[in-house]
Amino acid sequence: MKKKEITIISHSRNEMIDITAQVRRAVSDMSLLNGSITLYVPHTTAAVTINEHADPSVQQDIILALNRISPVLKEFRHLEGNSDSHLKSSLIGCSQEVIIENGNLFLGTWQGIFFCEFDGPRTRHLYIFCH
Repeated sequence: MKKKEITIISHSRNEMIDITAQVRRAVSDMSLLNGSITLYVPHTTAAVTINEHADPSVQQDIILALNRISPVLKEFRHLEGNSDSHLKSSLIGCSQEVIIENGNLFLGTWQGIFFCEFDGPRTRHLYIFCH
């Protein structure tokens, strides 16, 4: 099994970073023509998702909704003060699978791959495993 690591630097506490181009490069570097990849985020306050990347207001709306679903609450007991980030990560998830066909990501016209930062700014990692 081939593995590739992508380093991501976030700049805000909550941020959706389009990593589609980086994932494309990684697939090309791994010389994968057909199959699938698993994208995996090894952080408890970050996630990965596939969603619209044509209109940046979609990412802003997703973050707005997640902040309403999981606000910072003084009643949280976790001492680091980032329980909302752990919840957001759990809601979105730490992995995605993408089909590879003829060396290309099999994504819809409007789809992109996003690294979701919920406790930034930080330096993060995303792993790509090909099957």
